[in-house]
Amino acid sequence: MQQLSGLDAIFLHLETPEMPMHVGALHVFEMAPGTRGKFVTRLREHVASRLPFAPALRRRLWWMPLNLANPAWVDASPDLRQHIVEIRLPPSAGLGDGMAALEALVSQLHPVLLDRSRPLWKMHVLEGLAPAPNGCRRVGLYTQLHHAAVDGQAAVALAQVLMDLQPEGRTMPLRPSRRGRVFELGWSEMLRGAIASEAQQVVKIVKQLPTTVGALAGAAGQALQRSELLRGKGKAASNLTLAPRTPLNTSITAGRAFAALSLPLDRLKASAQLNECKLNDIVLLLCATALRRWLGQHGGVPRKSLVAAVPISLRAKGDTTSDNQASMTLVSLGTQLADLRKRLDHIKAASASMKATMGGLKSVMPTDFPSIGVPWLMEALTALYGKVRAADRMPLVANLVISNVPGPPVPLYMAGARMVANYPTSIVVHGMALNITVQSYDQQMDFGLMADAAAMPDVRLLADALRVAFDDLCLMDDETAAPPSLADTGREVVGHARRRLLGGLGQVTDAVGSAVGSAVGSMVGGVVKGAVSGAVKQAVAAVTAPAAPSRRKPASEPAPAVTSKATDRGARR
Repeated sequence: MQQLSGLDAIFLHLETPEMPMHVGALHVFEMAPGTRGKFVTRLREHVASRLPFAPALRRRLWWMPLNLANPAWVDASPDLRQHIVEIRLPPSAGLGDGMAALEALVSQLHPVLLDRSRPLWKMHVLEGLAPAPNGCRRVGLYTQLHHAAVDGQAAVALAQVLMDLQPEGRTMPLRPSRRGRVFELGWSEMLRGAIASEAQQVVKIVKQLPTTVGALAGAAGQALQRSELLRGKGKAASNLTLAPRTPLNTSITAGRAFAALSLPLDRLKASAQLNECKLNDIVLLLCATALRRWLGQHGGVPRKSLVAAVPISLRAKGDTTSDNQASMTLVSLGTQLADLRKRLDHIKAASASMKATMGGLKSVMPTDFPSIGVPWLMEALTALYGKVRAADRMPLVANLVISNVPGPPVPLYMAGARMVANYPTSIVVHGMALNITVQSYDQQMDFGLMADAAAMPDVRLLADALRVAFDDLCLMDDETAAPPSLADTGREVVGHARRRLLGGLGQVTDAVGSAVGSAVGSMVGGVVKGAVSGAVKQAVAAVTAPAAPSRRKPASEPAPAVTSKATDRGARR
């Protein structure tokens, strides 16, 4: 037995029929030419051979007496006929790429809760897709895996066990188990084990308290310095601020709407390099731009920036354990800015602010904590929160979740079939009815958009807006990379000369004003300084303005005299 950590168990306590807490993906596979037989049969055989190396797939929950503390994982032998099932797609899936049929089926399957009496995972083989352009047979696969068992990085590690680098697969050597005989614990043993675990966690927290307090104090100081709540409105991007309310920020229902798309990874990486930012900043920019377009069609874009809840990994490098080691942070998206380049600058500043704040916290953020009594409290609060629709009235700290999970850079195979797409499917919660999860795969970036069906039934429009946002990004990059034209160079030279002229004449204006101020008083000096400054600006504007067609005046018409009422008043005084 292995008791769930506090973070793992939270995903069980928060789960309701309206808020399923499983993650997964919609995969599309291409079969090798000449492959015969059902893919579901081949997949069951393949998973059976990898089960010894995938502990997350062969364990189930064991509940503590009276649900007093977090449950534990115990060994289990999954019935693969129950966990890997076949579904026939409607005839419309045979037309085109079949994505509309796949998205509709995932929208139906995602709200279905996993059976807690079995290992918390399931695979749905989706048959009926049209062949690929090269004539190869295609098949879909929708996977579900409870978030209590894995986070994003742990799911990637699990995929490395199930997937191969070549169609033929690989031989994974089995090692003899060192486990003792299997037995069930009684109530007294389970309670003693839970209490002992609680005591160890309390001791660990007390030992880490000085380091934790110091890290929290430093991070809080950095966050408050950037906060609009204390600093007021300024040019710097701030993440510590309340988010505006949008149609997405409401209590959710049991329905889901799913959409997916892929974008070229090399183009996104080139954009990040050209704009001197991270790939994640480009992902946030695309999402922000698409949201701005969608909101413009659904009530208008808020004057205040939307805020994204962005998961961050706390996992040490090389750690492949099947548990949750992640936390959540906030990033302002700059959706109030109409200019794409200014929006990117805003996101870059907000991301840098987030990293500066979270850098010292990652090592002290807990993933486990005492749990006696927590199941009762969490489940009661979750039920009450949804029943009274508290999310409709409470202040918002974030509008949606945007998660970017690094994936494999090479093609992968499973049961002899090549995976051509991997669209993540994730969780929506009360108050945030949209989750955009992105994962890189091979030469593409796959976007999975999961929304509440009542709050965003047209999630496909948002996916289309993401593609338009990508086109806008490409246009901006082309303008940035294009060599300057002769007209641009001329404008830059004139602008530079104008700035220098203004700077020099500004110094003359200051000197004149100071001299006059010393002679006749500061009031008169200020008046003269303003008059001289106005005259200088008029002269500079006349010099730098485009030449207009000349109009010769009659010789008898005198030129207008330049006068200044302020100067006249000063002279009279």
